[in-house]
Amino acid sequence: MTPLNRRQMIRYTAGAFPLSAALAGGNPDATETKASVVVDTHLHCFGGLDTQFPYHSRAPYRPEPKATPEHLLRCMDGAGVHFAVVVHPEPYQDDHTYLEHCLQIGSNRLKGTCLFFSDRPGSVDRMASLVQRNPGQIVAARVHAYAPKRLPPFGTKELRHLWKTAAGLGLAMQLHFEPRYAAGFEPLIREFSDTTVIIDHLGRPMQGTIREHDVVVRWTRFPNTVMKVSALPDQNRYPHRELAPIVRNLTSAFGADRLIYGGGFNAQATGESYKDYREQVANVLSHMSDADQSRILGGTAAKLFGFKTA
Repeated sequence: MTPLNRRQMIRYTAGAFPLSAALAGGNPDATETKASVVVDTHLHCFGGLDTQFPYHSRAPYRPEPKATPEHLLRCMDGAGVHFAVVVHPEPYQDDHTYLEHCLQIGSNRLKGTCLFFSDRPGSVDRMASLVQRNPGQIVAARVHAYAPKRLPPFGTKELRHLWKTAAGLGLAMQLHFEPRYAAGFEPLIREFSDTTVIIDHLGRPMQGTIREHDVVVRWTRFPNTVMKVSALPDQNRYPHRELAPIVRNLTSAFGADRLIYGGGFNAQATGESYKDYREQVANVLSHMSDADQSRILGGTAAKLFGFKTA
């Protein structure tokens, strides 16, 4: 991946010609929907309990059913998804053997994220070799901050070392967190302003107070931040907030050129169910123009992650 640096991000969000319209070679408003590219930026693959790809000894959970790259590609074909990003899941910790298997199977249709731990000696030092073995296919390093006993070491040189290492390798930083932990990331977002920061799952609005999530929404002031429309929360569950106003607030704050979509694939997925989920995402974006929806559903991600669309 070649992440957008601050200057590029400002130029892109200020109105650069949309990718899919450029492919169509015409007026973006007239042609973008017909020429749209679909990119799912958030899915997990699992080898199940197959001993060929064992889960890590520190795995916080161990999915039994397989969600293989072969199954993923079939679902992508059935759902009209052109490209996808395999988000390396926690059961494998910092062992990326299965991710590399997925990338090999997926060839130029799949890219992946990595997971290394700043508070484990030697873990971050292995990031460079992973990226070098898979040129152009590792696009981000993910950090979790949602379980009190598994938080990153905020405010330490170790976390800064992870961030700096990823930035030096041309990776984005992908953040998965509860809103109450958002402020801990701000010094690094500000310091590494040329490094793209991807915010998972709408910033998890239902897992924090409105005030806590507002901290995340205000990250729009950092031009290097990108919000992911994924893991749509169930508004019928606690805290029973309506989803539509949350999405409207985020789309207004970030705009279509800093929003990307993800989700819908799992071990039980079919092409039809995968497409249905994307239509759910499109439904919560129905207040936006077709051109903006097209960018969120693929155009922005294709540009951001360097998928070759022509």
